[in-house]
Amino acid sequence: MSIKRPVATALAAALCLVTAACAGSSKDERASGGQAGAGASTAGHPVTVENCGRSETFKKAPGRVVVMNGASVAEVSTLLALGLGDRIVANEQSYGMSEVPGRARAVKALPTGNIKLNDAYDIPREAMLGLRPDLVLSTTSYGFDEKNGFATRDQLRQVGANTYVSPQGCKQDTSKMTVADSYTLLRDMGRIFGVTDRAEKLIAASEKHIAEVAAKVKGRKAPKVMVLFSNMSMGGNAFSSVVAHGIYNDILTKAGGSNAFESASRTAFADLSKEKVAATDVDALVVIGYNDPDPAAYARKLLKEFPQWPAARKNTYVVLSDSMYLGPSNDLAVQKIARMLHPDAFRAGRPG
Repeated sequence: MSIKRPVATALAAALCLVTAACAGSSKDERASGGQAGAGASTAGHPVTVENCGRSETFKKAPGRVVVMNGASVAEVSTLLALGLGDRIVANEQSYGMSEVPGRARAVKALPTGNIKLNDAYDIPREAMLGLRPDLVLSTTSYGFDEKNGFATRDQLRQVGANTYVSPQGCKQDTSKMTVADSYTLLRDMGRIFGVTDRAEKLIAASEKHIAEVAAKVKGRKAPKVMVLFSNMSMGGNAFSSVVAHGIYNDILTKAGGSNAFESASRTAFADLSKEKVAATDVDALVVIGYNDPDPAAYARKLLKEFPQWPAARKNTYVVLSDSMYLGPSNDLAVQKIARMLHPDAFRAGRPG
């Protein structure tokens, strides 16, 4: 996930990552590079998808897909999870780490189209048209904004390319995003590519895994959790990358926790002073690693800086990456956070 547009805009509007679960085990299919797409059925086409007030009709399954950066790996990981990596002719999304074994390596191995990216680290209009895509995926509507030098959805339609903006990306506001949006992305891609069965299996496995974890922590007191990005500045205060709303809170709730800073902002992120952070009881930390080689060291530094926190006294933290964003690996985040918050619920060889 590389970003060069203003960090606050990129993250608040587009932070969302992906990976996927599969039937039987939520880890099995995720490690693959997803080269099963060639056999995807075109039965059921044409398919029409309603997206940001537009109707996108697909006469057949796309074969030349361009994945814009958008400060995300949601779209590229969804395609890989569905076995559609061979359909991608240019991918600009990357993150470098993942809760899914092999996922970061699979993303890195995809073609980039050898594009010279613009100042927003994304694909400018002429380069996009030169790729001859039949589908362009963007995390938010920002990726089709003409004033920022991108090809518009209408311009791409004129050259025969369909377009798609991921859930909650139409208005570039992720504050209301939930895990259900991850399933919407999977389901839409399943329909578009004629692999609905694959998508539904991934969704069902993720739902089952989350339900199993949630059942273990049901009725327990919900610890107050601070979720933030390691060594990242998005505002003017000492703690400007603290999560307040969005899919993160849905994941916390399913894991038996609550957001300690939910009331600190109406938007997805809060820009907090050190005094505000120090005055808040934090029972546990979730540190999201992004462009940080050692996010665990950042977590330990925070716990040392605020020894009054219950989290510091008990050394309670977990480091995560792509599973905390939009995408089918949310079940892994739920599991890891639940195990941190309620370790006794997972003892004695209990599954989950």
